Amino acid sequence: MTNAQSFFLRCTLAAAAAGTLAACAGTPVAPRPTAYFLSVQDGRAGLVDGKPVVRNAGDTLAVVELADGRLRVAQQIDMPTSLVGPPSSIAIAPGGRLALVSAATRRDPSDATKVATFDLVSVVALDPSGGTAPRVIGNVHTGAGASGISINRAGTLALVANRTEGSVSVLAIDGEQVQAVGKLQLGDKSGPAHVAFTPDGRRALVSRDGDNRVSLLAIDGRSVTLDQRELYAGLRPYGLDVSPDGAWAAVTNLGAGQGDADTISLIDLRAQPPRVVDTVTVGQTPEGIFFSPDGRSVGVTVIDGSNKPQASAFHGTARYRLFSLEGGRLRPAAQLSGGQWLQGHAFTPDGSAVLVQDAANRQIRLYRKVGGTLADSGERVQLDGAPAALKLWR
Repeated sequence: MTNAQSFFLRCTLAAAAAGTLAACAGTPVAPRPTAYFLSVQDGRAGLVDGKPVVRNAGDTLAVVELADGRLRVAQQIDMPTSLVGPPSSIAIAPGGRLALVSAATRRDPSDATKVATFDLVSVVALDPSGGTAPRVIGNVHTGAGASGISINRAGTLALVANRTEGSVSVLAIDGEQVQAVGKLQLGDKSGPAHVAFTPDGRRALVSRDGDNRVSLLAIDGRSVTLDQRELYAGLRPYGLDVSPDGAWAAVTNLGAGQGDADTISLIDLRAQPPRVVDTVTVGQTPEGIFFSPDGRSVGVTVIDGSNKPQASAFHGTARYRLFSLEGGRLRPAAQLSGGQWLQGHAFTPDGSAVLVQDAANRQIRLYRKVGGTLADSGERVQLDGAPAALKLWR
């Protein structure tokens, strides 16, 4: 082998290991930084051929590490949580030292084979250095069916959608102290699923799958009131997110679960008054919807009949779909089929990959964005409970 051939071989091997030919050009390949996510698992939630079952596993909060393209559970603790409700049951305060986790259901105290409504929000202390595991330091009882939860950017206020009770709880945050300071009643049949702040903390949106509307809230200090303006995006608005710049909100319209194709909608928050500006069809039962870190795209988990019996005419394979925002419209960008009963998902900090929770198979899947498309990396992390909600921590 000549010296030139030897040099070419060394460069080729280095490029293959790094996934790029930049090594041959003398350009160092920067490794992707390690990222950590918080994932909650419901130990009761199970699915056998489309039939819900009550499993005998524990509820957990896991710290999931993504390093060098590999997923692993770095830390895990027992704590109450729930799959019921949209996959938005985790909120992390600015600075990453505190999290709030809601639990809409629990194992029935009188019959362990059944599930009962719950009203708990756990206060979790976090160590951003990763030296110690998360620990539960307090609890707040909000309202029956405590589901979607958000914390404002100032880290002083949290809102909790109490889906069964039909209310939104207001929680004041002072360091590690969290207390209920108010409650906004929306109505017994309103079914508030998730509540999300705008970046300035002066407004919030509430998806209401019980009466098919999205409400706007006005916030002044600890005072939270209902705006007269209501939005009608589609049938049973459920998952909800606000873009990082506050210009847009996106909502999943859950539908009736009868096999029909369902939708997601885009809300223009800059318009006066705010309004729904686009709605697109995505497939059966869209669950979680979240904006990418740069706010230019939005991802959605679509159950697509994967939670139905194999014999059902509507049975299918779940999909993760990605849409770009172009001129105030949602444009299909990429999609990937795989998994069952998909729930939460979270982008990496640079938006180059997304972690997707597969509740039926009790695992988290790693997908990568490659040249404008989505590719399944094949990387998985296995869990004991059904992963319900997922949030980038640090």
